[in-house]
Amino acid sequence: MIETVNLSLKAGGRLLLENLNWRAQPGQAWSVIGPNGAGKSTLLRALAGLRAPDGGQVRLNGRPLTEWKLGELARERAWLPQARGDAFAYSVIDTVLVARHPYQGGRDWESAEDIDAAGRALALLDVAHLAERDVRTLSGGERQRVALAALLAQDTPLLLLDEPTSALDLAHAVGVTDLLALLCREQDRIVVQVGHDLNQAWAGSTHALLLLKDGRWRAGPVAEVMRPELLTACLGHPVVAVPHQGRTIFIPEARNT
Repeated sequence: MIETVNLSLKAGGRLLLENLNWRAQPGQAWSVIGPNGAGKSTLLRALAGLRAPDGGQVRLNGRPLTEWKLGELARERAWLPQARGDAFAYSVIDTVLVARHPYQGGRDWESAEDIDAAGRALALLDVAHLAERDVRTLSGGERQRVALAALLAQDTPLLLLDEPTSALDLAHAVGVTDLLALLCREQDRIVVQVGHDLNQAWAGSTHALLLLKDGRWRAGPVAEVMRPELLTACLGHPVVAVPHQGRTIFIPEARNT
């Protein structure tokens, strides 16, 4: 379980979040929704323990993040940043195996378990055929799937993802959305992800956290929170929910011209 207690976040003196009291439990998939600059990535970094709060605290399994050792924390939560760089000519398989470091206990080599975990993750993300490729030669979408494979290979109960489907084509974006939802349902993982696609959020999440203006927020099950009037207030543009073949589709309302 991860929770925030009176969490406040600021950026350049601007208030992003104020008194966020929120909890995510096993089996829940959360989407964090808000406009550019609302503090979504800042919040995710705070949840990962990579950014100190400006007020309040983050707790993982009842303990403040400040009390966790780094190696211990790396076995509990995995974090996918919005952007990354590849300075060295690592192969895809070696890039994913790096994520197994928290389990190596001082060993200088990978165990059979590490290699199996990396192979399974590559297969799940449809990049097993790229295992020996230099990561610097991959397309943006392929590199994103390798990063997601590394996240899964880390094998943590909590997954924090900043725009996980960015750069992915439609088929792989849908596949990743479905995979993350499946991990919550069948393995009781907790997923907290930032994204801009309302339809993916609706399809793949059980809960949503809306970041509103002036530090305000709204959290709850998607059916309660992802309502057109709340999304409109959150995103600053009218949003319409359209029923279609048993599904709900979110579209921006056309501007009058």
